[in-house]
Amino acid sequence: MERMLATPISEQEARDLHVGDTIYLTGTMFTARDEAHLMMLEHGAPFCVEGLALYHCGPVVKQDDGKWKIVSAGPTTSARMEIFEERFLERFPVRIIVGKGGMGEKTLAALEKVGAVYVHYTGGAGALAARAISEVTNVYWLSELGMAEAVWALSVKEFGPLTVSMDSHGKSMYNKITGQVQKNLARIHSQIERREG
Repeated sequence: MERMLATPISEQEARDLHVGDTIYLTGTMFTARDEAHLMMLEHGAPFCVEGLALYHCGPVVKQDDGKWKIVSAGPTTSARMEIFEERFLERFPVRIIVGKGGMGEKTLAALEKVGAVYVHYTGGAGALAARAISEVTNVYWLSELGMAEAVWALSVKEFGPLTVSMDSHGKSMYNKITGQVQKNLARIHSQIERREG
């Protein structure tokens, strides 16, 4: 199913999403990588993040006539945030996490508990992502963390396509793919052993 969603997103809207759905986001999204997760957990959110989308991204940003402009905003590998995400979700009620590569079992359990989803955005498409960002509305901890790790608040329009790959019902596309890969490997090993025997 393909859906257009606008922030703030309710818990019910997030729970209505299922693995395999495609969504496009309009509204407010903010970036947070490793250091930003830690900063927010230690000091709190610098603005209200309830119902927003969290983007695992270290954007390339420039100033143009005194305003910030996103040049590229491709996703970073989400697994790096696995050590923070369970606590983060329990403290900050975001409803959508955007990233690449998937996350682990702790995050999957937290998504189910709080009512949120993880969505996959194509790696290597940073310039395409930047086109859907209409404005940088604010930046936090830029001097402390630097450009890539700072928290950038972004206004986006139809950001996507985003594929729901972990939902609030305990389903993970990554677990399914891993299971298929293991079966295929076992089959291949069995064929090799028969040929060698």
